Amino acid sequence: MVGSSAVCAVQPDEIMADPVKEARARDLSRELRCMVCQNQSIDDSEAPLARDLRLLVRERIAAGDSDAQVIDFLVARYGEFVLLKPRFNPHTLMLWLLPPLALAGGGFALWIYGRRRSRSASAEDQSPAKLSADEQARLERLMAAEPSPDGPV
Repeated sequence: MVGSSAVCAVQPDEIMADPVKEARARDLSRELRCMVCQNQSIDDSEAPLARDLRLLVRERIAAGDSDAQVIDFLVARYGEFVLLKPRFNPHTLMLWLLPPLALAGGGFALWIYGRRRSRSASAEDQSPAKLSADEQARLERLMAAEPSPDGPV
């Protein structure tokens, strides 16, 4: 099995001397969005702004801020968009609830569709086709005029 190392853009000059604080900085950097790339964390991005944010995170940690204080500082400065995983609050309620509701609604719609389809298929299989009065009379004339396949009896 081939081992893979995580690709990160952290430069050697950014790394903190204290391994515990560096681990905290890396964990926080994985939670923050690069404002340039927008689909990468600042830990993965090589954009200059991502580097600035990584350094800012390390500065705040070195100043003694908790993880929550660092996140709050960055959210106050850059807005909720800086978080890769948005917080659960009244402003983001629809963001969190819409996917499960859409999934449940789709499942319910498929269930209803399947029930209707099975009911119509079973109804067609069980009941013979109804003929109109004209069709019934024509069928009787054709059957009376047609000789028996076994020949005359």
